[in-house]
Amino acid sequence: MLGWGDLLDLKRMDIRVLHKTWFAFFLTFFVWFNMAPLATVIAEETGLTMQQMKLLAICNVALTMPGRVIIGMLSDRFGPRKTFTGIMLVLALPCFAFAFGSSYTQMLVSRLLLSVVGTGFVVGIHMTSLWFKPRDIGFAQGVEAGLGNWGSSIAAITLPVLAINIFHGAWGWRYSIAASGVVMMAFGLYYYFSTTDGPPGTTRHRTRKAAAIEVSTWGNMINAIVWTVPIIGILALLAWRVYDMGFMGVNALIISLAIIGTVVLYQTIQIIRVNVPILKRGVPADDKYRFTDVACLCTCYMASFGAELGVISMLPAFFQNTFGLTPQYAGIIGSLFAFMNFFSRSLGGYISDRSPSRRGVMLVYLAGITITFGLMGLISPEWPLWTAVLVTILCAIFVTGGCGTTYALVPLIKRRITGQVTGYVGAYGSVGATLYLTAYTFMSDSAFFFFIGGTALFTFIFCLFFLKEPKGAFAHEYQLSSVDRELMKSGKF
Repeated sequence: MLGWGDLLDLKRMDIRVLHKTWFAFFLTFFVWFNMAPLATVIAEETGLTMQQMKLLAICNVALTMPGRVIIGMLSDRFGPRKTFTGIMLVLALPCFAFAFGSSYTQMLVSRLLLSVVGTGFVVGIHMTSLWFKPRDIGFAQGVEAGLGNWGSSIAAITLPVLAINIFHGAWGWRYSIAASGVVMMAFGLYYYFSTTDGPPGTTRHRTRKAAAIEVSTWGNMINAIVWTVPIIGILALLAWRVYDMGFMGVNALIISLAIIGTVVLYQTIQIIRVNVPILKRGVPADDKYRFTDVACLCTCYMASFGAELGVISMLPAFFQNTFGLTPQYAGIIGSLFAFMNFFSRSLGGYISDRSPSRRGVMLVYLAGITITFGLMGLISPEWPLWTAVLVTILCAIFVTGGCGTTYALVPLIKRRITGQVTGYVGAYGSVGATLYLTAYTFMSDSAFFFFIGGTALFTFIFCLFFLKEPKGAFAHEYQLSSVDRELMKSGKF
């Protein structure tokens, strides 16, 4: 079975692809978060107000949620190699447009388009699933996602140094942001020519339809529609935030909501259009899967990665205000969640690979998230600082490890639509973060921690009753259905 020592065995083709893939994911996250570390510098040099910078930050995440589902469909259809390359090449262009933007409108539009670069995560998960067997997939996914997520942290450390100490001057921030786009574009070309969609000689599982996710029963089709709505509908919450900030009038808000509603209706029609003919023909028993399992994993990622994004945004200020720490020390403690990503996310996948039940490991991590956020809510100035830090570390271990255990299950749901399942689950991480941060504006720090713990408890109960252990969860090979074999014979696989 795959272990920590195997990561240094560069003679293995699958290990080389794993390292190339996490670095591609790393670069997409580096570019995605290349504005935040330079926000004050950009505001000073361009004369933008902090309200205008906040609007840019909203645009930076606006299309990530629906984009992850769409990119997942493209990855299933065209393969992760082409899709990842396309992301790195095409989205380097709005990166350059933002870096050298001469007007606020240009910066706004380019940042909106650049929010799609956050979908690289979906493709990386898909590529990893093509190279590693079910028994090793948890650890491999944990390594790929754990190291890739460090892109945002490394961007926060290196970009200010590039802008201020290397490039200097008023255009320093522009050159440093553009440089990140150049590196991503160059690696995109390298990635295309140095990787394949799975080991040579294997056949990639390709979905029959790219317009919407395939389901197995009429009830699952309703389920898919219900769980698709929040991924697009959450944009209404972002539109409301823009309106509340004063950048949008009532009429513009109504138009925005109408457009969002139209997109929701369109995607609903697509799900029906794709699946009705399939369901009328009948789905063979060996080709069926439970969309309820996808829904469970969506809530798991919402309770883990969504919570991580939400807490990272407020944790430094929480420690600064609660214990009177300096911004520097509070920032170090606040970075614990991001720092723990590689180690504990990989550990979550590692444990999942070696346990008798992946579902059981997932439930243990959800229980841990519930308990540790409950403890976080009890932190007060009377606590010894080391105790609060210890609780934070424990919480980070369960939260980031929960991400690893979630994606140890994702590739096992339905091989042919791994990209789309990844897109759904990944999108709910961003949905969770948006909901948590919006809720945070209406409650205290302790209430916020209890709120996240409460959602984790709900997820635990939901998964306890509805999440099933996937078939072949520890098999040497992925299972092929009769439909998969027919597609192979027809050359459409």
